[in-house]
Amino acid sequence: MKTYSGKTVEEALQIAASETGTAIDDLIYIVSDKKKGLFNKKIVVEVYDLSDVIVFAEEYLLGITDALDIESTVKTRLDDQVIRITLDSTHNPILIGRNGKTLQALNELVKLAVSNHFHKRFRILLDINGYKESKYSRLIRMARRIGHETQRTKTTYTFDPMPADERRAIHNALNNMPNIRTESIGEGAKRQVQIIYVE
Repeated sequence: MKTYSGKTVEEALQIAASETGTAIDDLIYIVSDKKKGLFNKKIVVEVYDLSDVIVFAEEYLLGITDALDIESTVKTRLDDQVIRITLDSTHNPILIGRNGKTLQALNELVKLAVSNHFHKRFRILLDINGYKESKYSRLIRMARRIGHETQRTKTTYTFDPMPADERRAIHNALNNMPNIRTESIGEGAKRQVQIIYVE
C-alpha cells in the first residue's frame, strides 16, 4: 500500500496513476484522510494492488472459520482477473452446506467485505475442497447432454435458478454447439439459464 495526497481526490488519484503507470479506473484505493493545514487542506488516498485484496479476502475467510472454531487453510490464485480461493477445513461439509448454500453465502460475504473495504467490485470465486469444480463438471456434462437433446427435439430447456458462476459454466460449455444458443433470464436469485434451439 502506498499513499498519495493532493488538494482533491481527483488530484491525488492523478498523481497515483502517473507514478504507478495505472489508469485511474483501474486503481484500487481508499480515501483515508483529510489533512487540514493552516492555509490548505490535503486529501490522502491509500493505493493498493491486487495482492493486498487477496490477503484481505483470505484473512476475512480465516476470521470467519476461526470464529466458528473450525481449523482451515486457504490457497488463492488469480485466473483472468478472477480471484479463486480454495478453502480446506476440518469441517468441509458444514461450510459447504446443503446443495452448496452455505458455500454460496460465504462467497457472497467475502465479496461484500472486499468491495466495502476497497470500494471496488472484484470477481471472487470460493471453492471448498473441490466442491465447486466437481459441480461445474456435472453441470457441463448435463448441459451438453441437454444441448444434444435440444438439437434433436428443437425445444427450449430451462434450468432451475443458479448462481452466476454456474450459469457461466453452462454458457461456456455450449458456446460453440451448432444450432444452440444459451440465455440467462430472470432477476437476482431467480436467474436461470435457457438452452434454445436456433435454425
